[in-house]
Formats: sequence, structure tokens, C-alpha cells
Amino acid sequence: MTGLAADVMRAVPAKILVRIATSLLLTGVVVAQDQRLGMAHLADGGRVAYALTGSGPFLLVAPGWLSHLELGWAIPAERMFHESLSSGRTLVRYDRPGCGLSDAYDGPRTMALELATIAAVTDALGITRCDVLGWSLGAAVAAQWAADQPEKVSRLVLYGGWATGDAIGDEDSKRHLLGLLASHWGLGSDLLTDLFAPEADTGTRLALARYQRAASSPETAVDLLRLAYALDVLPSLARVQAPTLVLHRSGDRAAPIDQSRVLADAIPGAQLVELAGRSHLPAIGDVESLVEQVRRFLGLPRLRRTVPTGLTARQTEVAALVADGLTNRQLADRLGITERSAESHLERIRLRLGFRSRSQVAAWYVARHPHK
Repeated sequence: MTGLAADVMRAVPAKILVRIATSLLLTGVVVAQDQRLGMAHLADGGRVAYALTGSGPFLLVAPGWLSHLELGWAIPAERMFHESLSSGRTLVRYDRPGCGLSDAYDGPRTMALELATIAAVTDALGITRCDVLGWSLGAAVAAQWAADQPEKVSRLVLYGGWATGDAIGDEDSKRHLLGLLASHWGLGSDLLTDLFAPEADTGTRLALARYQRAASSPETAVDLLRLAYALDVLPSLARVQAPTLVLHRSGDRAAPIDQSRVLADAIPGAQLVELAGRSHLPAIGDVESLVEQVRRFLGLPRLRRTVPTGLTARQTEVAALVADGLTNRQLADRLGITERSAESHLERIRLRLGFRSRSQVAAWYVARHPHK
């Protein structure tokens, strides 16, 4: 993990990280995976970073407003959301130009560039046809891709999306937000995080805001938000041929649910499922219900609870203290052992449970003891 990724992790207390990971742990997604990073190339030579997890047929994810493959992987809730979609699929994620690990980009933001980015990634991986999931800004992009390239899309999932950017806020509010992002990137990203993830704890929102600021420059953030407001895919939706699932949380204030109803009405045969909740971000809130809908639609089995059992009493005690946010030094002081012994206890727990990080151990404990 890079220093920046570690900083993002340190910004949130361990108990809060545990809470946002717990809902996914309850679905049985408990075995950590390593993402495999690669680079695709645009026609102008610019490099687009992509990440692969899981195995099986490809599932391509068109991202929301901003992304950072490495930093997102360091946030337990986001990582575990992606891992839940990687069971039975090779999940493909990417950073659009100017974001995350991709090369800087100062050209115009257009739908053509968005589609060229998907083409570059799929070409680099030799993907001729796959399932596609798009969320937020990525939903409009995924829908356009499915309309333009029907032979390349097996099934389409749209979450938290819209058909026309004009419909996701009044002009004064959008103008104010764009101005705020341009002049005060930190304050603007904090405001958007509160809008995107109202169900998250304060610490989680702070970490997400920091993640957004690390994912792009203020100029890129403004340009991409302006693109989101300008896109209009409604005229293209009738050309979508792939079976389509449209998902939206009913209390989403960042993107009104009415727009997903428009998407579902305009795409032939599309199925609309309205979910409870207020979070615009798919990895925050009732993630289990969202994941279950996606997996069912893609023909994947429901994830079962496969959390390992069988820790010793001492190991369970250590896991409880890890869930309380104690460091190895604090563990040693509490248990009256050396710091080296505390490290050894934690290592044996991780090996026994098949985990790679202490945050997963903490989340495992909270999932099994939710009221402690």
C-alpha cells in the first residue's frame, strides 16, 4: 500500500471501517483478493489504468464521477463491494483519463472520450463481449456503449444513473457547486461526499472526501461533473438490445430516482428495482441488497455466509481488541505480553481465517458479535 493509501486508511477510526465493511461480510465475501493492475492505451498514446479481480466471464464496471484503483482498494467497504462482484466473474475496473492511476489529461471531456476509454480497456484485454455495470456518471456511459455496440454487451446493469444531466439538479445549484469545486476543492469535495453518502459515519465521509481529492485535480473534477450535467443519452436508449437491470435507491439526493424510471421506460424490456436507502455510492448503505440483485440478474449464485470459525479463546479475545481499534502495542499492554507476541497472535488469526489485513479480522469479529 502506498503512503497515500495508508493515509486514507488512517483517516478513519478502525471501528468505523469495521462498520462499513460488516454488511458485506454478512454476505459471505470474506476471502481477500489481490487486484491485478494493467495499462491500456488510447489513440493519442495516453495510458488508462485498469484492475482485474476474480475469475470467470468478464464484468466491466464504468465508474462514477471520480475513481482511484489503488486508494479505492484500500477502503474496506469499496474493496469488499468489488470482491462481492468478483465471485464468479472477472471484474474489470478502470480509472478514466486524468483520474487515479491513469495518465493526466487536459483535453475536452466528452462522451466520445468515455467510449474510447472503454474500447481501449476491452481491446487491451481481448474482450469481445461481456456484462457491463455502470453507476452514476458511468451509468450513462454504459448505456451509450450498449446502444452503440450491442454485439459487445451481454447484460447491462445501471445503478444510480440518469438519462439526461439536465434533470439532476436546478441550474443555480449546479452552477454554485461547480464554482465551489473550482475555487475550494476541499470544501466542495466535502459537500459532495455528504450528498453522495449521507448514511456513512462522519469518519467515513471524511475518508471518502480525502479519497476524492486524491483521485483527481480540481480541474478534472469540475470538468467531469460538468460532463455529467451535460450528457443526454435518452435518444440512444431505444437501441439498447441487452437485457437490462436498472437499480436505484429511493432516497438518493445526488441523482433523483425519477431518472432511473426514465432509463427503465426507455430501454426495451428493462427491469427497474427500487432499493431502500439514501446513499448514492453503491458501496455504502445496504450493500447486501444491491449485490444480491446484481448477482441474481447476472445468473450468479447468492453469496452464502462462509465466515470461518474455530478460533481459540485467546485468539477470539485478540480479535475483539482489534475490532476495538487497538494497535499491536496496545494489545500487548492490555494482555500483558510483548508486542512481538501480539503480532504473532494476529498473524495466526489471519492465517486461520484466510485474511490479509487486520481490518478484515475486525470486520469478521463485528459480523459475529454485532451487539458487543
